[in-house]
Amino acid sequence: MTSAPPPRRALVTGGSRGIGYAIAEGLIARGLDVVITARGEVAGEAAANRLGADLFVMDLTAPEDMAALLDGEEFDILVNAALVHPEGSLMVNPEGFFEAMQVMVEAPFLLIRKLAPGMAERGWGRVVNLSSAPGEAGDGVSVATAALNELTKVLPRDLPDCVKVNAMCPGGAAPEKAAETAIWLATLTEDGPTGGFFRNRLPIDW
Repeated sequence: MTSAPPPRRALVTGGSRGIGYAIAEGLIARGLDVVITARGEVAGEAAANRLGADLFVMDLTAPEDMAALLDGEEFDILVNAALVHPEGSLMVNPEGFFEAMQVMVEAPFLLIRKLAPGMAERGWGRVVNLSSAPGEAGDGVSVATAALNELTKVLPRDLPDCVKVNAMCPGGAAPEKAAETAIWLATLTEDGPTGGFFRNRLPIDW
């Protein structure tokens, strides 16, 4: 029985800044071809040039645009690192809540549905969802990450073990430090975990 080929290509959403940028940088340092996403073309191109990455200008609130950009594309690793922080009260700013759900729950799910079948066919895939512990983030982010955590727990039931799906919590660490856990999860060996929640490379409670 031949082993699966090594991972070659990674997609990192929200890769133009913060932890997404640090994750992309770490994956490139490990020899992977990386594509980052950004909503703004100018900031995205500047980040991609600094990293030596490719760029998809992608609006994670527009599913039809996401699908069009990914048609014919293959990725071995998907890191859902894009975050939004709604301002003020959810009762006053419901639009912020809906945006958080779109960017941090709906978009990751749609990206996984688009890319995971190809990972399964090739016999290797890793999905990393950037999340938070219950109540840790506050505001609408806590609601979105709670839903993302549940999605992370459920998806391994519907995917082969060669496609591993895990979530991680930065826990207030600096982006470079927090990125270490995401990079570890993105490059797990075949006997690595799936359906888990991690901080500092250690399992934590949901």
